[in-house]
Amino acid sequence: MKVACIGAGPGGLFFATLLRRSLPGAEVVVFERNRPDDTFGFGVVFSDATLDAIDNADPVLSEALDKHGRHWDDIEVRVHGARERVGGMGMAAVARKTLLGLLQERARAGGVSTRFQHEVRDPAELDDFDLVVVCDGANSRFRTLFADDFGPTAEVATAKFIWFGTPYMFDGLTFVHQDGPHGVFAAHAYPISDSLSTFIVETDADSWARAGLDAFDPSTPPGTSDEKTKSYLEDLFREQIDGRPLVGNNSRWANFATRRARSWRRGKWVLLGDAAHTAHFSVGSGTKMAMEDAVALAEALGEAPHSVPEALDMYETRRRPKVEKIQNSARPSLSWWEHFGRYVRSFDEPTQFAFHFLTRSIPRGKLAVRDAAYVDRVDGWWRQRHETVPLETPFRGGPFRLPSRRVTADDDLLTGTDGTDIPMVPFSGQSSCAGVWIDAPDTEEGLPLALDQVRETAEAGAPLVGIRGGTTLTRVLVAEEARLAHGLPAAVIGVYDDDSATSLLLSGRADLVGCTK
Repeated sequence: MKVACIGAGPGGLFFATLLRRSLPGAEVVVFERNRPDDTFGFGVVFSDATLDAIDNADPVLSEALDKHGRHWDDIEVRVHGARERVGGMGMAAVARKTLLGLLQERARAGGVSTRFQHEVRDPAELDDFDLVVVCDGANSRFRTLFADDFGPTAEVATAKFIWFGTPYMFDGLTFVHQDGPHGVFAAHAYPISDSLSTFIVETDADSWARAGLDAFDPSTPPGTSDEKTKSYLEDLFREQIDGRPLVGNNSRWANFATRRARSWRRGKWVLLGDAAHTAHFSVGSGTKMAMEDAVALAEALGEAPHSVPEALDMYETRRRPKVEKIQNSARPSLSWWEHFGRYVRSFDEPTQFAFHFLTRSIPRGKLAVRDAAYVDRVDGWWRQRHETVPLETPFRGGPFRLPSRRVTADDDLLTGTDGTDIPMVPFSGQSSCAGVWIDAPDTEEGLPLALDQVRETAEAGAPLVGIRGGTTLTRVLVAEEARLAHGLPAAVIGVYDDDSATSLLLSGRADLVGCTK
């Protein structure tokens, strides 16, 4: 078997090594347009709990993390001059350049042929290969070239982000939220060596434009960094990084795109890693998913070495559901970062802000398993304010009084635990003394209509909204629009156990939580 890999990132190199190991007679050639030492980006981060599949295939990643990386257990959230920490996270990171160097060594030792500074421009160059693995990244040229077959799609986020490094040494994954003169900026930061941390900054498009950071020419050849942005962010985050500089490496603003493909296969061509799929970097999954793809593709070819179509079908059938699960779980985190400026300005209590942030992707119950003392502190913060636990806290909103925050719902009533009713009416845009039902959409594309209904309901003077239908995420986004943008109490109706209901209240996502009768 003769196999070509287009792209010498972690996924392509790892796959090439694994395939040579399982099929020693295979000829595997990796084509990379850049030089061996050219690396755009800084570090890659992994959760301890997600490395089993990679380690079982080859411990190269764990060895890189153990010998050259940094490990931590806590996550820190910085906001409003405070620092909130939660433990039990178990994560590690390593410089991307270090990992790539180790993977290149592994590939060469395994008999893989690597051809750097060789860009494949014409697919016909690869006609004599039995299999072509397209692993040339999120902006894959060949995925675009064969778009009719792969059927790629991209959901582009509105937030802007840029990658830097800094010699300031963070001691673990740290999220820094900074309200500046032009808007709110946030940094995802983590150590990747003994001398460098990754420093990814996000902001909304309006803040970015107000700060004058839209002047950099994105058509500039790769390698050049946005020096105006670098200077601006060094000043904005000066206290957070003790006046240390930022380090550029092809650092330029972009919008994250969640990429999918209708099919990962086209004859003997197959997509792997970011060329096939992406998930928001806030869940730290890109390199991990690419390396897991590599494991799955190598295993499939090992099981069906004489039938490339059968192996590719096996690969996609096995991997697609797992990838889609990660992409779906990343969606609430991406959504949080689309709105984080609102959250920074709405939650002036660092305790609640940090809990709101963490529970975008980690349920309260799982947080309690990881760091029970942290959840006790959050619960204590609520009890100090309300003198009881969240679900048993009385509700007072406009003319309505309920003895607790749990309700049941039908078409025209919300009913408290003592039988007290709140009258409810469907949305009409008209003035009402009753609560108003807003139906959350089934997808985020339908949110503008629901958010307009919230605005009209608030302008009409309604005392409360009830959010029903839709999905767990869209219900929360509509409820947050009511609470944070319009000061309107919100009842969120769905299937919520006590733990998830408590999370909604503690995090400020809802005032009442219930289910249908």
